[in-house]
Amino acid sequence: MISVDKAVVAKLNVKGINFEILVDPKKAWDLKNGKKVDIVEVLAYPAIYKNARKGETVQQTDLQKIFGTTDVYKIAEEIIKKGEFSLTTEQRREMIEEKKNLIASIISKRAINPQTNTPHPPQRILNAMDQVGVNIDPFLDAEAQVEKVLKSIKQVLPIKFQKILVQIKIPPQYIGKVYSLISSAGEIKSENYLQDGSLSLEIEIFSGVQDEFFRKVGEITKGAFESKILKKIDV
Repeated sequence: MISVDKAVVAKLNVKGINFEILVDPKKAWDLKNGKKVDIVEVLAYPAIYKNARKGETVQQTDLQKIFGTTDVYKIAEEIIKKGEFSLTTEQRREMIEEKKNLIASIISKRAINPQTNTPHPPQRILNAMDQVGVNIDPFLDAEAQVEKVLKSIKQVLPIKFQKILVQIKIPPQYIGKVYSLISSAGEIKSENYLQDGSLSLEIEIFSGVQDEFFRKVGEITKGAFESKILKKIDV
């Protein structure tokens, strides 16, 4: 739960009456945009105000009259979904920085430098984002901004998205322990159980994550696995 001093005011005016609540801006925005968020985690304090900064609360009779309930959480959810809220300059800056770092991390895991066939570290991508002055929306999902950012930083950074098709063979004693990791790393194209009980499969993953992928598989199997890169695919 966010502290009161870091919360923003969400407000809704109904029939000339002002209703305000103190909310976590990130979680409130997610809730407003249809994501599943616990309203208890959104509110900095469970109260409905007519002036939040002065601490003046709305009378219970007005809540019942306008919303048909005095339940703070139900009313708060309606205020967030139908009302508006704004960020301080510092809050907006922090949210933009957080979103920039997330986007840079995503790109770093998916992209490579075509000149060296190695991933770009996140900081290099952040530097390129700053260099071209790419605009980041603090409220828009990071995934939705990746393509725009990639297009922008290509002006100053040799970069492309690439996947690899990997064939991997796992001994029978490690299949149960490692399968969920493998299946979550990319798209399994085929799998086949061999006569000795080993699992042979082909999986498509982003080139930028291959080192981490092989490291994690190696840790679980104690290095007892076989792998081969079958194909590189530009995307």
